[in-house]
Formats: sequence, C-alpha cells, structure tokens
Amino acid sequence: MARRLLIAGLALAGLAIAVYLTLYQLGIVPTVWEPFFGDGSRRVLHSPISRLLPVPDASLGAVGYLVEIVTGLTPKTVLFFGVAVAAMALFGLLLAAVQAFWLRAGCTLCLTSAAISVAIAGMAREEVMAAVRRVSL
Repeated sequence: MARRLLIAGLALAGLAIAVYLTLYQLGIVPTVWEPFFGDGSRRVLHSPISRLLPVPDASLGAVGYLVEIVTGLTPKTVLFFGVAVAAMALFGLLLAAVQAFWLRAGCTLCLTSAAISVAIAGMAREEVMAAVRRVSL
C-alpha cells in the first residue's frame, strides 16, 4: 500500500502540473514558469501539436493523472491502472521526443510531467505484471 500511496502522490504532482499548464494554455494564467529553456515552454505549449485537439493538450494529461490516482488507489483495477500508466509513460516519452527533435524547444514542466509518468510506470511495473500473470493462468 505504501508504494501505491507514493504513486498516487507522484500522480497528484503530475495532475497539479497538468492543470497549471492547462490554465496557461487557456489564457487564465498569463505566463508559464520556465527556468531553463527561455521561451521554450511558450513555444511548446502554443505549437501546432498542442493545438491539434479542441481542448488544451495539457488537459489530457490532467485526465490521465486523475485516472492514475483513482485506479492506483483501487486495488481491484490493477490491469486498468497498468494500461493508464503505460499510456501516460508512452505519451510522456513521445512528447519529450517531439520537443527535442521536432520543435527544438524545451518545456521544463512538460518534461517534469513526462519524468513523473515514466517514474510511475517503473514503480507500478512489478504489480501490474503480477496481475497480468495471474489473469493469464
């Protein structure tokens, strides 16, 4: 249970970041905190990729983190939790790659969110794999 609480805490931090970035993308927060990449966060958060959907892309991260929190704290949903965790980690890695190789701009909070997603996936892997093996038997 301690590991699940730690995962939920990390997901809560990710949720806070995603909500903050969503508020920036909606124009509710006028500036975004960026200590390392100059105007990189602004460039990433207003890029063509971020505008592909009718909602801010950061809001999808917020929903994903909320799903991780709920399913991570509900023992009977380990497989669904595993799917959510894997999807969040894959999208985090994809978005980091897009920043580096396509946009050539960095967003500190976006990369922090991606790191949180990958860390959660690493922490959840053992339990999710055990559940998969149990279902497979």
